[in-house]
Amino acid sequence: MSTVETNLAAVVEEAAAHLYVWALKDIPQDLRDALAAAADTETSVPGQRVLQTILRNVDVAEDERNLVCQDTGIAVYSCRVGEHFPLHPARIYESLRDGTERATLEHPLRSNAVHTITRENTGANVGYRLPIVHWEFVAGWDGLDVKCVPKGSGSENMSFLKMCVPADGVNGIKRFVLESIVGAGGKPCPPGIVGVGIGGSADYSMYLAKEAIARPVGTRNPDPIVARLEDELYELLNETGIGPMGLGGDVTVLQCHIEHADTHMTLNPVAVNYQCWAARRASAHIAPDGTIDYDREF
Repeated sequence: MSTVETNLAAVVEEAAAHLYVWALKDIPQDLRDALAAAADTETSVPGQRVLQTILRNVDVAEDERNLVCQDTGIAVYSCRVGEHFPLHPARIYESLRDGTERATLEHPLRSNAVHTITRENTGANVGYRLPIVHWEFVAGWDGLDVKCVPKGSGSENMSFLKMCVPADGVNGIKRFVLESIVGAGGKPCPPGIVGVGIGGSADYSMYLAKEAIARPVGTRNPDPIVARLEDELYELLNETGIGPMGLGGDVTVLQCHIEHADTHMTLNPVAVNYQCWAARRASAHIAPDGTIDYDREF
């Protein structure tokens, strides 16, 4: 690698290490606001106790600069790479992997990565095809955006996919989402964010659902038809009575976000991905000169 590439690789590694730990310790303000709003509206005694415990947990983690949750998850990164960014994506991936490993060892963090068959630990939250990285390439741009969304197993286990048919219509989508969340009950540590991916192909709809959970809480899809469905599902999900941690109550979800893609005329895949109440995420923008901006979110 050239000197510029070597320097940038080190910058990306540093950003990855910082983002992984930052996301695990300091949840975003929009999520804090959503949890506080949930506590203001929850009327059940068990639900109120759970929410007050969650809010106290957030404050203690901030005061002591400690983890919000013991499950450090697997590191999932989303990268927007400019066409003219000087570092090749293969090198970017190496740096993200090295940063993830470094953060795990230096903090230290619990290592969750195992071989999927033998279940033997594969290292410091890295392994074959870990960390997971999603890519978006932007023409005519020279920057790099990196978002880290650590995903714990409690919420990730509550992921669902259904290959709906067009005849199922919107009611079929609603029914599947509701059935999925009711079936999940308290397992994914509600109240959280329900991400729904609609359209594309089977694998792409699940990717869209993961994109949906990483949006700021309460944002709405720019398509007004989809935004209306987000509102409807949000209200329906909170009518289930599952409540905080599945103990019953008014607040089952903090929000429902939907991402969609056009699809084949005979397809309508629908994916559901749950993000627990500790909806952790952290972002950074890296300029081609190696400057890191941790205040920009995408």
